[in-house]
Amino acid sequence: MTHQPVAHNQNTVLSIDIGGSHVKILTNTTGATPLRVDSGPTMTADQMVDAVKTLSKDIDYDVVSMGYPGPVHANAVLQEPAHLGKGWVGHDFAASFDKPVKLVNDALMQAIGSYEGGRMLFLGLGTGLGAAMVLENVAHPLELAHLPYKKGGSFEDYVGENGLGKRGKKKWRASVFDTIERLRAAMLPDYIVIGGGNVDKLDELPKECRRGDNLHAFEGGFRLWQGKFIVR
Repeated sequence: MTHQPVAHNQNTVLSIDIGGSHVKILTNTTGATPLRVDSGPTMTADQMVDAVKTLSKDIDYDVVSMGYPGPVHANAVLQEPAHLGKGWVGHDFAASFDKPVKLVNDALMQAIGSYEGGRMLFLGLGTGLGAAMVLENVAHPLELAHLPYKKGGSFEDYVGENGLGKRGKKKWRASVFDTIERLRAAMLPDYIVIGGGNVDKLDELPKECRRGDNLHAFEGGFRLWQGKFIVR
């Protein structure tokens, strides 16, 4: 039987952050240190579920939030992930966990957890480039990573993990700043939150930017069940 998401402020939420290198979990009733397991390019949806069940075997929880590294709509995965294995499209996660599940794009989950009002653009510097916009508590995922940027390459080619490794930190930082200015001009945000694992490689931030934290992804997962956000 498939569970339908329900809102209840007293629920214990298991928040799952799915990344190309690790899958991390945290609940809103435990400490601030997530449990983690390695992921990688061969991890299937079934393997992720099994890994999370193993990590959470001693944790009681009522509902699940999942941040998925790819397009999501209406609580369903739209395409297979770029940096993981197969079997994600069409997977019934609510049935697998036997719990109500809310599934959103991973950048959107971190954006919701980072939101402090107004019109916010979130950019996640990690394996790829995650992006989301939150406007007056309406949260909308963005797929900007593969838009054309320079010399036939995409934004992700320049500011993602591969761009950092191939071009070096100095050129990567310059591309990050340039990307942010281009997206600021297009999106007109009040402020930009820069998150993801590689934000720590920025010694300084562009104007009107705030430093994010990967822990905000878990907070976003908790907030999904509070009924305060509309997810598009």
